[in-house]
Amino acid sequence: MTTLSPTLRRISILATDKVFASTLMQAKDFFHLAALRHSLQLDQGLKPAFDILLCSPDGHPVDTFSGVRVDVDGGLGDTDVIILPAFWESFEKLLERYPQVVPWLQAQHARGAVFCGEASGVFWLAEAGLLDDREATTYWRFFDSFSQRFPKVKLNPDKHLTDAGNLYCAAGMTSASDLYIHLIERFCGLRVAQGVARDILFEVQRNYSPGRIGFGGQKLHHDPAILQIQHWLEDHYSEKFRFEDVARDHGMSIRNFMRRFHTATGDKPLHYLQRLRIETARGLLSTTRRSVKAISYEVGYDDASFFARLFRQHTGLTPTPTASN
Repeated sequence: MTTLSPTLRRISILATDKVFASTLMQAKDFFHLAALRHSLQLDQGLKPAFDILLCSPDGHPVDTFSGVRVDVDGGLGDTDVIILPAFWESFEKLLERYPQVVPWLQAQHARGAVFCGEASGVFWLAEAGLLDDREATTYWRFFDSFSQRFPKVKLNPDKHLTDAGNLYCAAGMTSASDLYIHLIERFCGLRVAQGVARDILFEVQRNYSPGRIGFGGQKLHHDPAILQIQHWLEDHYSEKFRFEDVARDHGMSIRNFMRRFHTATGDKPLHYLQRLRIETARGLLSTTRRSVKAISYEVGYDDASFFARLFRQHTGLTPTPTASN
């Protein structure tokens, strides 16, 4: 099970004028609850295990989209995770008003920070050049303007979440919720993530399957045929198929396919498929009330006992629905 990284001490949430207060506080609430839960898990009482700070470029309060003035904890500084909430303002105006943001993002990237952009917040990542030649997504209303402004970014309009190696993008509030749960699991462990999901998601309805994050780094290769197969697996992971047929349909022998897949991703195809199914199941366990048997069937396993053994093998945990925690 993933434990808290010793380098995670601070999460900074960027607050600017015209930010959506709901997305600003969404991130604050998710990570504050995680910090409290993780502290309890570490027997440290109710003192948050890490800091979650609202940061404005000049350290002054900001006027949100709805006119609510929000006080902040300070200005821009060194941090481990940066959240870039959605805003409703001309991006050109924000750039002119806050010229210090882009250099700050670049400096924090050089330090190894993790980034999360939500909807229009993704524009900040792209403007800093961090998404050049990388996959990204944003809210559908911004597809055209984003593509025109940032032609080097590989915008994927079919995805609600993308992971380009510590550069995460979420299309909107619901997908941002899943992204935050994923990061909480990454830094605080599955139990804390499940607890936060149970306490805060309140019957969130999705038109996509959560739990698809975590494979972005394995797509940063130069084999387009294997990348196409990876995308095919994301769409068909729950179906019954033979890799021999997948290889043939993509113009490869099974031997050539196995070799190229491992070279490109560092994973064997079967192990990759298992991880894809298990990660999807983890998301469903955290965000739905379905039984283990139902989730097992949904991700492609008819035998719930086999699924449970495989889940333990990959995660070191027993699959437990959130509703029963």
